[in-house]
Amino acid sequence: MTLPNKITLARIVMIFIVLVMCNIDERIPIDMQQNWRIACLVFAVLAGFTDFLDGYIARKFNLISDFGKLMDPLADKIFIATAFIVLVDKEVLAGWVAVVILSREFMVTGLRQLAASKGEVMAADSLGKFKTVLQMLFLILGGAVWIGWVNKADIPLTWNCAVWLIVLITVYSGVSYFVKHRNLYMNAV
Repeated sequence: MTLPNKITLARIVMIFIVLVMCNIDERIPIDMQQNWRIACLVFAVLAGFTDFLDGYIARKFNLISDFGKLMDPLADKIFIATAFIVLVDKEVLAGWVAVVILSREFMVTGLRQLAASKGEVMAADSLGKFKTVLQMLFLILGGAVWIGWVNKADIPLTWNCAVWLIVLITVYSGVSYFVKHRNLYMNAV
C-alpha cells in the first residue's frame, strides 16, 4: 500500500477519533471543556490537512492509484458528513444545510458507483476539490463558533454569507459532476 493510501486510511480513523472527542466534550469538567474543544478542532484540522497531504504526495511521487481515486473522495465524504452532523448536533448549524450538503455527497458517490460499474474511475475534479477546501474552511469557522471564539449573533451577515456560499458551491459542484458525466446515466434512465 502506498503512503498516500495509508494517509487516506489514517484520515478515516482520525475522523472517528474526532467524533468521539466531540461527543464526550460535555462529560469533561466545565473548566476544561474549552481546551478539550480546541483540541478536538485542532485534531479535526489535522485530519482535514491529510486530504491535501495524500493528494500532494500521490501527485509529486506519481503514486496515484485507483484505490486512492476511490478512497480519497470517500474519506472526504465521511469527514464532511461527520463534521456537518456534529455541527448540527452542537446547534451551530441548521439541519437543512447538512441535508443539502450530504445529499450532494451521496449523489456524487452514487455517480461514482455507476462509473465504477462501467469500468471507469471518476476522480475528483478541481471544482469538487475547491468545494472541499471551502467546506473545510467553513468547518473551522463552525468549530470556532462551537468553542465560543465566535458568536454567530455578532457576525450575522458574515455567518449567513458563509452558510449560503457553502450551500451554493456544494450544489453547483454536484450539478457540475452530473452534467460532465451525463453519458454515464443518460442511457440508463
